[in-house]
Parts: sequence; C-alpha cells; structure tokens
Amino acid sequence: MKALVTGAGAVLGQGIIKSLRQSSLDCTIVTADPNPLSSGLYWGDAAYRLPFAADEAFGARIEELLDRERPDIVMVGTDVELSFFASQRAQLEAAFDTKIIVSDPRVIAIADDKLETCRFFEQAGLNPPASASGDDPAAIAALVESVGFPLVVKPRIGARSVGVSIATSKAELDEALAGRTGLVVQECIGDPDCEYTASVIVFDGEVQASIVMRRDLRDGNTYRAYTGDYVELNQAVRAFGAALQPHGPANFQFRLDKQGVPRVFEINGRFSGTTPLRAMAGFNEVEMCVRKLLYGTPIVQPPIRTGVILRFLDEMFVAQERIDAVL
Repeated sequence: MKALVTGAGAVLGQGIIKSLRQSSLDCTIVTADPNPLSSGLYWGDAAYRLPFAADEAFGARIEELLDRERPDIVMVGTDVELSFFASQRAQLEAAFDTKIIVSDPRVIAIADDKLETCRFFEQAGLNPPASASGDDPAAIAALVESVGFPLVVKPRIGARSVGVSIATSKAELDEALAGRTGLVVQECIGDPDCEYTASVIVFDGEVQASIVMRRDLRDGNTYRAYTGDYVELNQAVRAFGAALQPHGPANFQFRLDKQGVPRVFEINGRFSGTTPLRAMAGFNEVEMCVRKLLYGTPIVQPPIRTGVILRFLDEMFVAQERIDAVL
C-alpha cells in the first residue's frame, strides 16, 4: 500500500512516519511539506513541496499530488491542514479512490479551540477545568470567585505551551491578560506530576482501543512517558472518545485533581506528537487505523508494554542533490 503523510516537518507528521516504519505494513511512504529542509521529507520514498495551508493554491496542489501518486491512504501531519482535509474528505476520497484519516469539521473545531473544548466537555457532563473567555471580565471575575488562584492563562488556539502563563494573584492575572485577545483562563488542576496523555481510536460510533501514559513535559512536548495499564483512567478516556466521536484517532491531555478525577484541558482531534511513543508501547494506532480502513481488519485492544519511554535528539545528513530533487 501507499501512504501520503503531509506536514512531514512537524513533530506530528514525523511521528506518523515513524509509526508506519515501526509497523508490519508493506508501505511506500510519500511525504509532503512546505519546507524543503524539513527532515521528515527525507524519511519517505518520494517527497513533494506543498504551499502553506492558508495559501489559495493549497487545495489544487493537494489534488495534483493525489492524482499523481494515487495513495491508498492520506494522513494529515500538521494542525493547520486539518480544516481543509476535514471539509474536503468526502470529495477527495471519491475523486482519487483514497482514504483520509481526518475527523469531521465539528470535531476539528472543538479540538482546535481550548475554550470550546471545555464547553464541549461541560455539556457532555465530563467535568473539565472551570474556564472563562479572556475577553469576558465578568466571567473571569466569577471564575476567580469560584476557584481562586492559581489560574492558567493561555491562547484559545495554540500548541506546545506557547503563550501559557500561571497567575497566582489578581495582579499577575491582569498582567497576563493585558494587551492580549483570544485567551482562555482556566482553573489550574493538579500539578505536573499528575499529567497524562491518552488516545482512543473510534470507528462506527464505538471506541475500539485506548491507551494512557503519564508524561513529563519539556518546552511543551512530552520528553518522558510512563506506560502501564491505568485501568480506571482508560475507562474514563473511552468515555471521552465516545462523547467526541472522532473518525479514527483522538488524543486527550489531562491532569488528575485532588480526588484523582481526570480533568481534560486539551484535545487533539487527530494523531498526536506522542503517537510514535505509543507505538513503542505496543499501541501502533497508525497501523491499526490503516488496517481498519484499507483491509477491514477489526481493531483489537493490544496489550501495553510497561516501562518508560525516553526521548532524545538525533541528526541526519541530506545530500544537496536530494534536496534539489524535491518536487
């Protein structure tokens, strides 16, 4: 089979490629990215340049690439491309006889906006952190009155902890909000020692499999992950997936409160940056989704290896002629 992975320069895209390489699939990998110096471009069997997702030429270039390569399956490796593929999935699948692993626009919109994430979980009765729009002084005052400090201030749309701050007083909160828009203010749940990343696979309206890992963060990314059974947390995560109803994978990030209850503060309505870590633990969600969509292989909950996954830097050399050959 042939897979197209976009966003090959992103942590997500590279994680998808790694998971494909770790799998038992007989797979040709086509990579695509706007930057010819993205390392992930050179992990595949063919490489292509793309316009940025906001460029009006992006859609036409995707159609050109799909027509040329005719991949059996497409996996989206960067957040900024999700909306396009979500809105065009049915048309592209029909036109180019392919499958695209992307959720519908409703799921993408909920996951993209951290305030909408909390509103969704609240409506579903799944107890998210108490939250308020950074543009609503009355709601912020009510939040302070209700939960006190510390509070988390962060962009409604963002990733990797960029622009996130902790306010431990009214003065710090005012400073964090000053001159900024598009923020959400949230109850600060637990501490970094009780933070988790978890994923589910959902098809045909049912959660097919799940995994939970405790994690340590550095610069907004998971750099150590602790694997295990986490039976009760997996039950909760499956409830999250059943409520969200993604098409395939979804990732939930949460902390435990003082009562040990998981409180989700972020959704990735897609594979995530920790996808290759989960594959190392025996949960290769990329392979499971591909086999389900292409071959109708039922997804069976795999056993999870218990241990610690350690991330580290690596390097690669790319000859100039390979860079020049990217189409």
